[in-house]
Amino acid sequence: MRNIALLQALRAQQWIKNLFVFAPLLFSQNLTNKPLLFLTIRAFVAFCMISSAQYVFNDIRDLDEDRAHPVKRKRPLASGRMTVSAAVALLIGMGIGGILVAATINRAFLLIAASYFVLQVLYTVWLKHVVILDVFIIAAGFLIRVIAGSLAIRVEISSWLLICTILLSLFLALGKRRYELTLLQDAAADHRPILKEYNPYLLDQMISVVTASTFVAYCLYTVSAETVEKFGTKNLIFTVPFVLYGIFRYLYLIHQKKEGGTPEALVIRDKPLLIDIFLWVLAAALILQLR
Repeated sequence: MRNIALLQALRAQQWIKNLFVFAPLLFSQNLTNKPLLFLTIRAFVAFCMISSAQYVFNDIRDLDEDRAHPVKRKRPLASGRMTVSAAVALLIGMGIGGILVAATINRAFLLIAASYFVLQVLYTVWLKHVVILDVFIIAAGFLIRVIAGSLAIRVEISSWLLICTILLSLFLALGKRRYELTLLQDAAADHRPILKEYNPYLLDQMISVVTASTFVAYCLYTVSAETVEKFGTKNLIFTVPFVLYGIFRYLYLIHQKKEGGTPEALVIRDKPLLIDIFLWVLAAALILQLR
């Protein structure tokens, strides 16, 4: 039970978000480069530890609010299965451990990893109460992971990768806000004050803008001169249907199934979405292999 509580406090299921650090390795076609692969794995471990430290800090900071939340009250700290002193020790241990791992990679990666932690602390303390900026900070966390991955292996990052990452991240962040608003309904502002600044119609309008932008950006990426020159093929355009299906499936889950609160868990739990991602990866791999 204690080990389960520990993993829940660390939110190990959310470590899937840190896979974004592998994006530069993948898109620079260095996935089979063992030295760079090992560097990226260390970067992934560093971000897992640092992000877990931030989650524990958030749980300590929002303890009273979490105890009144229909879902968050089940977390180890809010439910009483973990003491505050134990949580503080866990926060310090994971935070220091993550920074030490980051320091073994290079100085640039260490600085951006530390900046990520500071930004997340600012979000917990202040920025999550600033309308619209709050979702941009959530999205920035994904963008920082991608940039950190490029700094870890010292490869140039594509502007298209940055654009697609920020748009996809905004899509997920807005979906998360909509889920919270529909789940908590009239009590939404009591659990998360910023939710009083939103309503489903406003969020749907924002999601529509970001959804269209994400799809168009990906389409342009597949046919851009930079992409064609880099990968030596124009056929990545044939991966577009998988991306479109994934977006539509996620919108269906948000609107019809009232999900989207934990995107990382949703991707793993929803079989059609998981299969679609696998098929997208397979199609892209085959296209690049047969170019």
